[in-house]
Amino acid sequence: MSLILTREDYFPATNLPIAVAERMPQPSFPPHRHEFSEIVIVWRGNGLHVLNDRPWLITCGDVFYIRDNDCHSYDSVNDLALDNILYCRDSFHLSLDWSQLLPPEDADAPGCWRLTTRGMALARGVISQLERESRKSDSLSIQLSEALFLQLALILRRHGYAADRPWALPEGEQLDLLMSALQGALHRPFDLATFCQQNQLSERALKHLFRQQTGMTVGHYLRQLRLCQAKYLLRTQDCLISEVAARCGFDDSNYFSVVFTRDTGLTPSAWRQRFLPQRAPLSDREKA
Repeated sequence: MSLILTREDYFPATNLPIAVAERMPQPSFPPHRHEFSEIVIVWRGNGLHVLNDRPWLITCGDVFYIRDNDCHSYDSVNDLALDNILYCRDSFHLSLDWSQLLPPEDADAPGCWRLTTRGMALARGVISQLERESRKSDSLSIQLSEALFLQLALILRRHGYAADRPWALPEGEQLDLLMSALQGALHRPFDLATFCQQNQLSERALKHLFRQQTGMTVGHYLRQLRLCQAKYLLRTQDCLISEVAARCGFDDSNYFSVVFTRDTGLTPSAWRQRFLPQRAPLSDREKA
């Protein structure tokens, strides 16, 4: 049974539609749901974010839109710093079509989004103002809070892209280009030297910047991305272990099993067995 985080515990007053919860650093936190929605923006560090049973490796620039019926948790955190922008749509006073500004609330919507370097700089300033105004309960402050939240939503739409659709990256800087390329390389080889040559970037400087912002090397980040994808496939797909390995960029399924076991403490088969009681047999799912 997951925890339920209530509105009264996180909103300073009952009439406030928005609140900002700074998590610097964000500790590990067990599975939980909310009586409100939230936008999560990661500023630095890394960790594992499990959203509705799907693991995501998160680092600077990652954005999540968490609905009130979603269940999520944080684990394996390393200097993870983020902001939670909490909001209750039913308390908004501005008459706006929020469906045009926030991702659709359906199962097919992307789970993780990314924000460009330019977008992060713009969002920081708005959130700083929003954090101050959202503490006040007078009518003008509430209206200003909603206006700032609108500005933030527009920034996220203009400068964001779905993490699993890296080809939709808006115009970005060198770190954005690398992050996008890595997201698109889960099932195929990636060579940093070739990438830097093609984009006329300094490999040494880019490696330093990446480690400074994420706390990981490029190779470690890509390997963890692939392992997160493997965990998801093992939990939700009935394909062979060798096929999971190939779909996650591992040419050798034996090597994949070694890396997976070292990371999780379980073999891929044992990991899959953990979730078999939660999954219907393939024949039953095909009939549905």
